[in-house]
Amino acid sequence: MTATDPLYSIEQVKSIEKAAISEETTALDLMVHAGTAAYRTLHKLWPQAKKIAVFAGHGNNGGDGYILAKLVQHAGLDVVVYSIGDTSKLREPAAWAWHTAFHAEVPIIEYSTNITVDADVVVDALLGIGIEGPVREPYLSAINTINHSGKPVLALDIPSGLNADTGHHLGVVVHATATETFIGLKPGLFTAEGPAVAGQVFHDGLGIPQEKLAEIVPLYEKISATDFTPLLPKRSRSAHKGDFGHVLVIGGDCGMAGAVRMAAEAAARTGAGLTSIATKPDHADAIAAARPELMCHGINKPKELRPLIEKASVIVIGPGLGRQSWGESMWEAIEEMKLPLVVDADALYHLSKRPQHQLNWILTPHPGEAATLLGTETSSIQNDRFTAAKKLQERFGGVTVLKGAGTLITDGIQPIAVCSMGNPGMASGGMGDVLSGIIGGLIAQGLSLSEATRLGVLIHSAAADRAALERGERGLLALDVVNKIRSIINGVAKSACC
Repeated sequence: MTATDPLYSIEQVKSIEKAAISEETTALDLMVHAGTAAYRTLHKLWPQAKKIAVFAGHGNNGGDGYILAKLVQHAGLDVVVYSIGDTSKLREPAAWAWHTAFHAEVPIIEYSTNITVDADVVVDALLGIGIEGPVREPYLSAINTINHSGKPVLALDIPSGLNADTGHHLGVVVHATATETFIGLKPGLFTAEGPAVAGQVFHDGLGIPQEKLAEIVPLYEKISATDFTPLLPKRSRSAHKGDFGHVLVIGGDCGMAGAVRMAAEAAARTGAGLTSIATKPDHADAIAAARPELMCHGINKPKELRPLIEKASVIVIGPGLGRQSWGESMWEAIEEMKLPLVVDADALYHLSKRPQHQLNWILTPHPGEAATLLGTETSSIQNDRFTAAKKLQERFGGVTVLKGAGTLITDGIQPIAVCSMGNPGMASGGMGDVLSGIIGGLIAQGLSLSEATRLGVLIHSAAADRAALERGERGLLALDVVNKIRSIINGVAKSACC
């Protein structure tokens, strides 16, 4: 089944919090709830821990930390709080949290760069979601101290130094083992650098009534899936191959036959009735020999594509297409095609040379390709992936998939979706070719562009997670993922990862 969780921006979280505060619920109540929830997670993850070090900042995030520290001491554990800033200037309710920890005789020490962290677990309660601009001293040094401690870290709400909206770090960022986030899930936890520094994410709504959340329409949503069988059309006992569409994959210039073969095989494994390949003549026989179920055609000139296009339900173009004259001519032959198109790899390069807006395609750029399409730098894309995905969709139309850690999907209508599945082993050649083939195979079976894109990204990630679970992330190859597609979409041998 699919799981969809709303993601809320910083401003939205603040609005929800403000709306929740009333005569019945005070800001202090929410802080006590947050500190208590974090303490429970700390005890759950590290039940054997005896010494806890809390780094507390000068705002409400620090207040959460003081609440947690008092609870740790009450449980009979050793705790020390390293405070940042003049505690006499703390505002309510953080001031109350400091006072209650102080009067409970929790050791509170002003942070300095020469401290030695003697603890089993470190708690990051430094900055929270309110930071604007680069991290400055003394927070910069405190974050470095946490990171160099070599201890597991529980971050409160968000790892300090991480932009909660974008997942971009602000000069330096805490590398957490786990993050306990409050009120609403933040988009920055699940894309860009968020997945690398947040660790395992836990969420507590602080008891805020559901109707308060319902008043805010989330800008984004996190998607995942555990069972794909309900998401695909049930097949009739009298079905035949013509019922499940025909995918045409165009690509494979000199030296890149593997890319087009992997995309086509992924389409077939996803359930397309027929799959054809249009590639350089030198490659056709070798691909057919390796995977005879694929119909391989050697194509020299664009006009030779016409009979293949007439039979196709959907075209996937780009895997191994190349940037030379052959690839350019293939792109020119189909760029204004009315059939559904999945546009990947070098086809995106050719699109960047002659930009146009269409409704019938899915663009699947990685950050470098996205930068080329938008005429900017890759770093600019990564600094705010959500804005980049939105700009791509607005400029080119259709559906955009911005690949990377926390892949983003937008059709300009639904909230931007963030895929929370996948693993670092996918950082290897050919993974994007497989994704484009999966999406093409789903379109051939009758799914809409948006449905096929969301489901395709989930299938791709789940297959990679299963392959990594079985044999590890390092050395994961694109064909390893292809080999898991069939079991994933048929619900066979389901594992904990998917």
